[in-house]
Amino acid sequence: MMKTVKFPYGKEMIEYDFSNEKFLGTLTSSIHGYEPKEQGIALVKTAMKNPIGSPRLYELAKGKKKIVLIASDHTRPVPSRVIVPPMLEEIRAAEPDAEITILIATGCHRNTTKEELIAKFGEEIVENECIEIHVSTDEDAMVHLGTLPSGGALRINRIAAEADLLISEGFIEPHFFAGFSGGRKSVLPGIASRETVLANHCAEFIDHPRARTGILDGNPIHADMLFAAKAAKLAYVVNVVINEKKEAIYAVAGDAEAAHRKGCEFLSGLCQVKPLEADIAITTNGGYPLDQNIYQSVKGMTAAEATVKKDGVIIMLSRCNDGHGGESFYHQLADEPDIAKSMAQILSRSRGETVPDQWEAQILLRILLHAKVIFVSDAPKKMIEDMHMIPAESLEEALTLAKKLLNNPHPTVTAIPDGVSVMVVGQ
Repeated sequence: MMKTVKFPYGKEMIEYDFSNEKFLGTLTSSIHGYEPKEQGIALVKTAMKNPIGSPRLYELAKGKKKIVLIASDHTRPVPSRVIVPPMLEEIRAAEPDAEITILIATGCHRNTTKEELIAKFGEEIVENECIEIHVSTDEDAMVHLGTLPSGGALRINRIAAEADLLISEGFIEPHFFAGFSGGRKSVLPGIASRETVLANHCAEFIDHPRARTGILDGNPIHADMLFAAKAAKLAYVVNVVINEKKEAIYAVAGDAEAAHRKGCEFLSGLCQVKPLEADIAITTNGGYPLDQNIYQSVKGMTAAEATVKKDGVIIMLSRCNDGHGGESFYHQLADEPDIAKSMAQILSRSRGETVPDQWEAQILLRILLHAKVIFVSDAPKKMIEDMHMIPAESLEEALTLAKKLLNNPHPTVTAIPDGVSVMVVGQ
């Protein structure tokens, strides 16, 4: 068994030899060894020529004057450079004079900068296409579309609501409470108002046993999101699955529900792994751009949560050059020394009482109630400590600290090189 493991960390790799540890093994997705028949734009074009559950985009675009393409933001490693050009090409082949707007689905994240847009789409698209950035707190920019199954008001960006044709691009990965990313998530949370996102991400739903990685059926968060996508008339999506190099290895196009489901089935076949229950679980958030802050890093921690023993230690490797990622998220952890009390307070809130970033705090608290977390990052040590985690400057230091915490010089260790690409299921 190979005992040298490479962990993505920002745009670099941390390599570690576990020969001197009681190393149980690595949990990795088969995605990274999957060889697609086609690459890049050719892969996307083939999917678009064979849409699932809908006509081709060319047919959908005929006669449409106002077309809105929802695109992911800077926090997602979506290879938009290979997805968006063929979508624009097919639209313009059908309707050369269509008014096309690319709407950046920031959800509740900060605005995407021009530099980040260029890195994502390339300079040609940024300089020549109409790009608008969704701001979830701008209520004047929202349109009311009804009531979600959660009971919350469904309000989405006016630009999308007033489109003759609403389409989206994105990628599918395991998601720690929506089951999978992609598809319907372009609308909720992508271009929804903060009020709508808060209703969907309520404590009751986050606590639901079906609101977990890899689960769609019976997942109340997914049901809300799907309702929103249908109400918004999201007519067509192009979604890809990516490998560790952030390259597209699989693509689906077509109906927002049917095509997305097909992509999720493909992904499940490659990234489901059985747990290797250990005293220490080491994980990452897959490197840049997903490990820019602590907020996003909670995703990678959930993979370790599923394989570490109760009262064990999770070691999280995440650069976090942007710090905590949300003031509200930070303060929900930092302002109360008793994590059990913090969790009780969150669980006591009704669907209509959700506060910003509560869901991320709730999941991190759940993890912290299960295991200690040692955090290797570039974030300030005090910030890590304030959030009830233990800072470390290296994996070596983290392992030394973990052994002291466990009072065990020879604990068992499981490594998860990319915590956002695996679904740890079963026994």
